[in-house]
This record gives sequence, structure tokens and C-alpha cells, in this order.
Amino acid sequence: MGIIAWVLIGLIAGAIAKALTPGKDPGGCLVTMLIGIVGGLLGGWLGKVIFGVHSINGFFHLSTWIAAIVGSVIVLLLYRLLTGRRSR
Repeated sequence: MGIIAWVLIGLIAGAIAKALTPGKDPGGCLVTMLIGIVGGLLGGWLGKVIFGVHSINGFFHLSTWIAAIVGSVIVLLLYRLLTGRRSR
């Protein structure tokens, strides 16, 4: 997949992760996209390590989107833990 596909998956997966996890989030569209991209990479890596499958097959494969969304939720929760302590 090209960089444009990763950005598009990241934007959509990050937005879905924000919709699935209720609460207030700092950051806008760029943070959402970065969370989604990092989440997609984390989801693909976890799928490979835990289940022994190559979960990122292509843009239109369901496994790619599931891995990206699950990874994005994990990264979003970690992001909230780290930034939640700094806010007043």
C-alpha cells in the first residue's frame, strides 16, 4: 500500500476509534490521523505476533480495517492516559 492509502486508512480508523471510545480528546484532525496510522501499524504487528497472520493484506481487505481500528483504539486509550494527566 502506498502512503496515501496509509493516510486514508489512518484518518478513517482514527475517526472510528474516537467514535467507539467515548470521552473528551485533545487534538484535531492531524492527531486523529496520526493515531490511526500508528494504530494501524500496531494492529498489524499485534496480529502478526499474537495470531501469526499477516493482517495487513490490502486496502479493501476487512482484516486491514479491523487491525487498524483495534490498534487505533489501543493507541487512543494510551494517548488519553498520557495527556489526561497533563490537563487541569
